[in-house]
This record gives sequence, C-alpha cells and structure tokens, in this order.
Amino acid sequence: MSRLAAPSRIVKRHTTFADRLGRDSVLYWLLKYIFLGPLLRLIFRPQVEGLEHVPDQGPAILASNHLSFSDSIFMPLVVKRKVTFVAKAEYFTGKGLKGWLTKMFFVGTGTIPVDRSGGRAAQAALDTQLRVLRAGGLAGIYPEGTRSPDGRLFRGKTGVARLALESGATVVPVAMLNSDVVQPTGKLIPKVMRVKIRFGAPLDFSRYAGMAGDRFVERAITDEIMYDVMELSGREYVDTYAVKIKNVAAAGV
Repeated sequence: MSRLAAPSRIVKRHTTFADRLGRDSVLYWLLKYIFLGPLLRLIFRPQVEGLEHVPDQGPAILASNHLSFSDSIFMPLVVKRKVTFVAKAEYFTGKGLKGWLTKMFFVGTGTIPVDRSGGRAAQAALDTQLRVLRAGGLAGIYPEGTRSPDGRLFRGKTGVARLALESGATVVPVAMLNSDVVQPTGKLIPKVMRVKIRFGAPLDFSRYAGMAGDRFVERAITDEIMYDVMELSGREYVDTYAVKIKNVAAAGV
C-alpha cells in the first residue's frame, strides 16, 4: 500500500514547554497592554532608569531585590519583553472563583508553576528557568529567595549563579527602589504613589564557562550580582540569608 493510500490516523501532539509559554503569553500580553497594564501605568506612573540595559532579544536573567509582593507586577510591567518568574504550583490549583482569579493573575504576570514536592523546589525552579533561557526568554529571579523582612538587602542564594553558568546568559541587576513603601508586607491595597525601578549594566560571566557546580565560583558570582543590586538600590547589605532572619523572628528569639 502506498503512503498516499494509507488509512488516516489521528496523531496526538504532545504539548511542549514552548507551547505552554505561547498559550500563557496570550493572556500575559492582553493584561499587560490592553486591560491591566495601562491602568497601572496611569495610577503608579513608573519611574524607570537603565531600561536600555535589558536586551531586545536573546536570553537574559533579571536579578532583583525583593521588597514587596508587587515586585512581580511592576518590574515586568516596565520591560517590553515578557519576563518569566516561577511560583509554587499550589497557586495554580485553587478552587472556586478565588482560585481561578489567583491562577489568572500569576499566568497573566508571566509566572509558571513549579512542583515543590519531594524537597526539590529550588532545583525545579532552576530547571524551569533554564528552559525559559534556552528558549531565548527573560528569566526573573529574586536571589534572596524571599521578600526582605525589613527592607535591607540580604545574602543571595547561589541558584542565580548556577543559572547563569548553565545557560550562558548575561545577568541584569535590578533594584526595586520603593515597592515596600508602595505596598508594605501584609497590605492588600497598594498606596497610590510613583513606583521607582532601576536596571544596571549586564554582567557577563562567560569567563567562568564550564565551572557550574563549583561552589566557590558560584558564591563569587552571586556576591558580585548582589553587590551591583546593593549599589543600585542604596539599601544596606546584610551578609545573612533573609529566611534565617524570618525564622528567628517567627521563633520569637
């Protein structure tokens, strides 16, 4: 039987990572440029410095300090390209109207779910962001690993360095300058005031190519990134992990 005469078959197409990014991008661009974005720009009038440091194309890592829940809204808002963050999968599986709205919010802000089960949350997040970079995208990351408990800048975790080494992407340091004032921790409704963001010159770590996994190299790279974020933000630097400070506070020590 010739190929032309062969019976038709239904071929199930596997959904790829790029397919999912493409689907999510539709909602992302609709919210950013049609529905939510214009309103946020009108109300909060973002003041941005150094936006020219974000490349127009190709992979790059945007490494930012983390002061407020709204950081993941305002920083992507001012960047022309899509910025992809990761978040725990539970944010995408809630029930009812609230669950649906939460899922739409995270999808609409360029966030993709990561399975945090099995103690592999950090590695799963890095693997996901590595796929974003290999697809030529912008990966957003908070090296501190959590929001600052008091506005200071804390020690960065080395995942950002590993991501840079494994992807070969440049790192653009970012400083959120006043988002903790615009929306302090625990406040649902942000204050109506001007949001200020500063982007620094890209950092190239190609000189360390092939050295992913070397903890001394990864620490040196991370510290260099955090130094630039400190310089951009003007915030006091504390050589301690933010989560440790939070745990001590929670324990009442």
